[in-house]
Amino acid sequence: MVLGASGATGRLVVTQLLKANMEVVAIVRSADRLSIEAAESTQLHIVEAEIAHIGAETLASLMRGCNAVISCLGHNLTFKGIYGQPKKLVTLAAEQVYQAAQLSNSKIKFVLMNTTGNSNRDIVEQVPFSQKLVIAILRKILPPHVDNELAADFLRLEVGQSSAWLEWVVVRPDGLIDEHTVTEYEVHESPIRNVIFDAGKTSRINVANFMTRLLADDALWAYWKGKMPVIYNRD
Repeated sequence: MVLGASGATGRLVVTQLLKANMEVVAIVRSADRLSIEAAESTQLHIVEAEIAHIGAETLASLMRGCNAVISCLGHNLTFKGIYGQPKKLVTLAAEQVYQAAQLSNSKIKFVLMNTTGNSNRDIVEQVPFSQKLVIAILRKILPPHVDNELAADFLRLEVGQSSAWLEWVVVRPDGLIDEHTVTEYEVHESPIRNVIFDAGKTSRINVANFMTRLLADDALWAYWKGKMPVIYNRD
């Protein structure tokens, strides 16, 4: 299942999953935003709904038969999207996926798209003072940043590393750009550069490819589960 499947990255995730011959349930606000090629695939099942308006029981019924959920949800870059409701869309979705997994009594792999601006507080990350200062300001003025932090914290602190219902990976791309094809990229446990003043580049299609590989490759999943990998395009 892909949440936010009609977004800039979500559409690419759907395409990559279909190319990997996976069955996909796409939760979208409008099916018109999916590519024609994806929308016509017999392996794609489209559900038009807003995740903020459906409860855990409905989500559990939609997830029936799914063994993984990818969340590419985010806030629109408009005044209403940034400061309007729901301010905790990403966190709400993570909580509902966890509740839905419990209701269906099945173990789900959950991949959450996040940001390098959110540090992994399960490990010691070397964060420059200039970055800490700017992030502290962003917490005060940008609700979407707080939402990203709370969503990851929910997985780290509430779900944890040994849940009977949910295994998770939080994928942290750096500066997102658009590219048409998958290129070489590298994945690290922590950022290797100042994410504010020396941000790297990560193409959305590379993020989609990495998320797909996480679900297709058991060894890759085993390595990254419970972690927050950072992905960069290779220079």
